Amino acid sequence: MRKSYFILILSGTLFLSYCSSKKQESKTNDSLTKTIEKPYLSQKLPGLIPEVFAHGMVSTKHRDLSAFFTPDMKEFYFTRKFEGTEKWFLIVYKLENNQWKKSVVGPRVGRPIIAPNGKIMHLGSKYMERTQSGWSEIKSLGAPFDSIPIMRLTASTEGTYVFDEIGMPNGDGVIRYSRLIDGKRDEPKPFPKEINTGKWNAHPFIAPDESYIIWDGERDNGYGDSDLYISFRNQEGSWGTAINMGDKINTNSWESGGYVSPDGKYFFFNHGGDGDGDIFWVDAQVIQNLRPK
Repeated sequence: MRKSYFILILSGTLFLSYCSSKKQESKTNDSLTKTIEKPYLSQKLPGLIPEVFAHGMVSTKHRDLSAFFTPDMKEFYFTRKFEGTEKWFLIVYKLENNQWKKSVVGPRVGRPIIAPNGKIMHLGSKYMERTQSGWSEIKSLGAPFDSIPIMRLTASTEGTYVFDEIGMPNGDGVIRYSRLIDGKRDEPKPFPKEINTGKWNAHPFIAPDESYIIWDGERDNGYGDSDLYISFRNQEGSWGTAINMGDKINTNSWESGGYVSPDGKYFFFNHGGDGDGDIFWVDAQVIQNLRPK
């Protein structure tokens, strides 16, 4: 495994500004769902123990994975492989006239997830742009991303890409990042060993403010197959030791595809269970409880 050190160029002034803005950000996040009469697909909210999300609507007898909301919390997307087929589709529930209505967007490409600005839906090395009528045709990110076998690519508010690289001969997945500097995309680099250790490192999620990264992988101290891990960014910009997200989230099955809702309140993830795969959610306080004191 290659070793590298990911240093974010962030001045002390910006860091202090970020810290002082958290209270205002929290108020903004609250306003996202206070204006929606039936948020989160009208589901009962979970506590600190994960629960199946939207049983019968989203989590069904089919294989249902990869959940995410648009920033305004009025569209909910996930992927589904229908029972008895090998075809995957991207499904959406849209809040229209205070009712959640389901439709099929189209065949799944990559592991879809939306950018913090809501204007781009990333599909691995491809993407779609939001248009007045919906989503554009699928486009390529171009070099060098179109030559990298990417499953999931996520973006921060500052435009940093964080993505996995699949198809490694020995099963070791590599998670990389590419920053946007002065409007130009820099060459992808691997995260340090704190993150790129073990096998099958994949499906990363970078916090919009780049304060932490969540991913799944196999390590010697895991609970089963792939577990969910988190690394918090230190004040000087380096990344902390990977933390297993614990036995309330990880099981002797597989967990993957971690994601935090745009309002910052809930953590979603995939759980293997009996093998089909379902979407679970839990209060995002579980993330803060893991943050080093």
